[in-house]
Amino acid sequence: MDEKILEFFTALLERLSGISYTTGKEYLIESRLNELALSLGYKDINELYQSIVKKGVDSKLLNEIIDALTTNETYFFRDYHPFEALRTHVFPELFKKREVEKRINIWSAACSTGQEPYSIAMLLLEHFPRFLQTYKITILATDISQKCLEKAEKGVYNQIEINRGLPVTYLIKYFKQDGAHWYIDEKVKKLVKFQRLNLLESSMRLSEKFDLILCRYVLIYFSEEIKKKVLIDLWKLLNPGGYLLLGATEVPTVTFSDMEKKLIGKTIFYRKKD
Repeated sequence: MDEKILEFFTALLERLSGISYTTGKEYLIESRLNELALSLGYKDINELYQSIVKKGVDSKLLNEIIDALTTNETYFFRDYHPFEALRTHVFPELFKKREVEKRINIWSAACSTGQEPYSIAMLLLEHFPRFLQTYKITILATDISQKCLEKAEKGVYNQIEINRGLPVTYLIKYFKQDGAHWYIDEKVKKLVKFQRLNLLESSMRLSEKFDLILCRYVLIYFSEEIKKKVLIDLWKLLNPGGYLLLGATEVPTVTFSDMEKKLIGKTIFYRKKD
């Protein structure tokens, strides 16, 4: 792929989403854009690029470029240990702390096709059903990819997706099979609200604050400058006493005076001091 075309698309992606492709990923960009170009009726990436240069790019095409170039790796109960920490420590603490307000807000940022927020919903249904009756618990799940959100809202998964991380007890209890697909139970779906959101705009678009924010395996795709901006925004949106969970390999590139690092089991959380 021509260097000029590569620079055009990578700059466009970083401007729109904050995602920065590092050197060595050119093959990935080329294969994904080539697939997109063919699906849109163009001969190749060059023809797609020339069309954009001449006609500009509308919001629909921008969304398709974002969908093509973003990584949507996810699965149910990913890494397992964070969910065990939520069950044994974080949720019991939050329910106790919020027993006057009886309200807990949870945000699954960059939720991809929905496995993470649905995992949280199933965890609550399985282990904290009485709190679902007495507290107002909201699970907001956001992503920049419209295609991912559409799949997440349907709550329909294939056998490979089901086999990745989902305990068989949860499969039996919260899914129904129809042919080659598995449909998540409506009582799980109704706990999660999906919304399209660019993480770069979170502080402007979200007015509520959260008691638990999960932003896992996302920062690794951002430049240092964008990582800092996103973390500042996440921290502003976290309630005092709330918890931020990043991916297992991710560490904050900026710290705050009210940030407390907590190791719970095998998982590191970042707690906002009261």
